[in-house]
Amino acid sequence: MISPFLVLAIGTCLTNSLVPEKEKDPKYWRDQAQQTLKYALRLQNLNTKVARNVIMFLGDGMGVSTVTAARILKGQLHHYPGEETRLEMDKFPYVALSKTYNTNAQVPDSAGTATAYLCGVKANEGTVGVSAATQRTQCNTTQGNEVTSILRWAKDAGKSVGIVTTTRVNHATPSAAYAHSADRDWYSDNEMPPEALSQGCKDIAYQLMHNVKDIEVIMGGGRKYMFPKNKTDVEYEMDEKSRGTRLDGLNLINIWKSFKPRHKHSHYVWNRTELLSLDPYTVDYLLGLFEPGDLQYELNRNNVTDPSLSEMVEIAIKILKKNPKGFFLLVEGGRIDHGHHEGKAKLALHETVEMDRAIGKAGIMTSVEDTLTVVTADHSHVFTFGGYTPRGNSIFGLAPMVSDTDKKPFTSILYGNGPGYKVVGGERENVSMVDYAHSNYQAQSAVPLRYETHGGEDVAVFAKGPMAHLLHGVHEQNYIAHVMAYAACIGANQDHCASASSAGGPSPGPLLLLALLPLGILF
Repeated sequence: MISPFLVLAIGTCLTNSLVPEKEKDPKYWRDQAQQTLKYALRLQNLNTKVARNVIMFLGDGMGVSTVTAARILKGQLHHYPGEETRLEMDKFPYVALSKTYNTNAQVPDSAGTATAYLCGVKANEGTVGVSAATQRTQCNTTQGNEVTSILRWAKDAGKSVGIVTTTRVNHATPSAAYAHSADRDWYSDNEMPPEALSQGCKDIAYQLMHNVKDIEVIMGGGRKYMFPKNKTDVEYEMDEKSRGTRLDGLNLINIWKSFKPRHKHSHYVWNRTELLSLDPYTVDYLLGLFEPGDLQYELNRNNVTDPSLSEMVEIAIKILKKNPKGFFLLVEGGRIDHGHHEGKAKLALHETVEMDRAIGKAGIMTSVEDTLTVVTADHSHVFTFGGYTPRGNSIFGLAPMVSDTDKKPFTSILYGNGPGYKVVGGERENVSMVDYAHSNYQAQSAVPLRYETHGGEDVAVFAKGPMAHLLHGVHEQNYIAHVMAYAACIGANQDHCASASSAGGPSPGPLLLLALLPLGILF
């Protein structure tokens, strides 16, 4: 039950809040709903064409509360109240929910989930590109349990493939596209236990260069894992933590170059200036490693040395789309997750807005007629916002009342756990005494932890393009990979592709027919 004090405070704020004049007229809402209804009715004409291209945008840690808060932030960055704003992903016609649990974890991690949505098989926490028969850290459980990804299926079908991420290119999400590892943390051999090395397991950076040797585009961070131990970094010469890590003495950049045909144009770049100076239409292979570890947060990004996610996506598509057979591109907004883990919601939400900008850029450069685009998350976070805030309240602002228990103000954004838990003088910190709008402000949390945790609830899946309607309800996360492969006629399930219709699409196969049945019949 809400206290009278709370009701009075809320009522005062909401009365004083600005309601756009057009929204006071019922006709505005009725017209808007009718337009949406007409659009929905047109969706009955299903796009069953073959997807020549598939683009997957993965917002690491982008739960539904993050999507909503980023929507408001996007609007407020353009001087609107924010709630009525539409993200690019909001415009996608089909939305589903994905069940994110790992085979051995109720609340998942990014490795087991990446194996699910890229390889089509659910897996254990902390493992990439292997089935649940592989136990984390146990190298000797890897052999024979490897599972391949949609990136490999696309490459085998003659398509071009690419990986773009704001994390290390050998981090959990991208590594599931090409690696098979009993531990997501085996970035280089320096991070591997002697037992795993003696049993023949290879680190993830090594696998990036050797497992699928002809990936056309690789962009992100992770330079230090490619160079011999203690080799000075090209950008941070005085920083010991940025130096090379490899114990085997290999220079994986040189190995990458050696695998490329002499008649092809291959380029390795390490900064934004070099990247933007390239003519992507003449580039056959591109390796861009812009930081020793993860890329900088978008709010902290150096505009000279580090490209934005949207810039990397634009260049990647220009390179990949030259292939008449099409392409598969994995794009990860990976630092959404990191911002949340640090309890720094402002960093996380700006990362989300930038990923949405990249989604818009990809939409301009491709067509829904031949490109399936899927936007989803691997998992959520214990991130929330509430407090009966009035319309247009800064997403990083205070709730309109103080606590009726400790009489102190609180921000709308809060975390269930994390580093933002602070006690001053035996009481909850008074946030009005700190700069809660600062980029590095750590929102208050209920339970003290050095790093905030993932959340276990379902995440959204947004889809547009050929066969996007197959993402339609509540699905196991591994189903996503099968839909993408089915739409593109790659991988094992291609029976429906043999009798393509004159309209350029396959005839509806068993998977499509099942997808259109009511869920109650299937389960």
